[in-house]
Amino acid sequence: MTASLTDATTATTEVARSTELYQRAEARTAHNYHPLPVVVEHAEGAWMTDVDGKRFLDLLSGYSALNFGHGHPGLLRAAHEQLDRLTLTSRAFVHDRFADFCAELGDLCGKELVLPMNTGAEAVETAIKVSRKWGYEVKGVTPGQAKIIVSSGNFHGRTTTIVSFSDDPDAHNGFGPFTPGFQMVPYGDLEAIEAAIDADTVAVLIEPIQGEGGVVLPPDGFLRGLREVCTRENVLMVADEIQAGLGRTGKTFACDHEGVVPDVYVLGKALGGGIVPVSAIAADRDVLGVLRPGQHGSTFGGNPLACAVGLEVVRMLATGEHQDRAAELGVVLRDRLEALVGHGVLRVRTRGLWAGIDIDPAVGTGREVCEALMARGVLAKDTHGSTIRLAPPLVITAEDLAWGLDQLAEVVRAADPA
Repeated sequence: MTASLTDATTATTEVARSTELYQRAEARTAHNYHPLPVVVEHAEGAWMTDVDGKRFLDLLSGYSALNFGHGHPGLLRAAHEQLDRLTLTSRAFVHDRFADFCAELGDLCGKELVLPMNTGAEAVETAIKVSRKWGYEVKGVTPGQAKIIVSSGNFHGRTTTIVSFSDDPDAHNGFGPFTPGFQMVPYGDLEAIEAAIDADTVAVLIEPIQGEGGVVLPPDGFLRGLREVCTRENVLMVADEIQAGLGRTGKTFACDHEGVVPDVYVLGKALGGGIVPVSAIAADRDVLGVLRPGQHGSTFGGNPLACAVGLEVVRMLATGEHQDRAAELGVVLRDRLEALVGHGVLRVRTRGLWAGIDIDPAVGTGREVCEALMARGVLAKDTHGSTIRLAPPLVITAEDLAWGLDQLAEVVRAADPA
């Protein structure tokens, strides 16, 4: 660890109230996260302010849940108006925001039906159940034998079933026995997927870009090839667009970059506008139509508040404005980061306003770089030891983005022993 990063990190411990609240939280919560020692009190747009009044540029966006920034006025307006009217009915009844949300989200996806849930993991679980049921009722797979192909390096959530097909030791180890019915192949390996498909295969569950893995992009043409294979073999292509979708990559969906439409979209995070958990899967009637009353559900899924906020998100995306902005600023992000390769950075991967940056171990760990950035007023997140991820809000100004990237450049270059 270099002196410059150590000194910068030490400076963050001087804020008394933040330190006190951080330590109190650590003392009374299960340690399933290792947060940076910053305690946020207020946020607006791309900026957050801690309890001591220090401002931070948010380059994480809640893992893409805050694609439209903190406190977006249109989203807050939709939430406030709905809060005064109706917040929950359960799906035992129909509320007045439900039809519009499902119809307009379905139109955005080009799909006939939508099934709303709450969290991203719930949406993935829903896609798994629907894929299996479709396999039994439509494809004719032997009952109890349905198989779903997944990829190495995947991250689809942390439920018991989902971690059953994770190869991340932190997510997987110690949580068995595991759910059967999944076969893992290398990410982006079309030949391996083709070889794995058999008569019992019902779906291929894929992240078009692996977010938690460090913004890992598949080979060019992979998604088009996968679409062709799934169609030919009568297998569902299920795209987990929870992090990659809804404008993050400069397109509405990451699959759009190759002109591909999956059989099932899995959506979440940004769909709730950073206000309320909202997730959903979208598919045509021949897929989602296999579900009948009592076979799947959620008390809060598709609740009035969620639909009001989600509908506003869908309408914002329907204009294309945020996708265009992510594409335009994404060029700046890519060019600035590529200039750091060989200067404290080993590799970068970008798509729109989303980047994975592999830090040279001589500079420090990903965590140490994030701590040094925090000392300079920039918040980012590390993953897998030496990688940091950037996911600026799509509403960030060009000037703020440039300033944040300046801070990253100064941190890695100052610590680069070369």
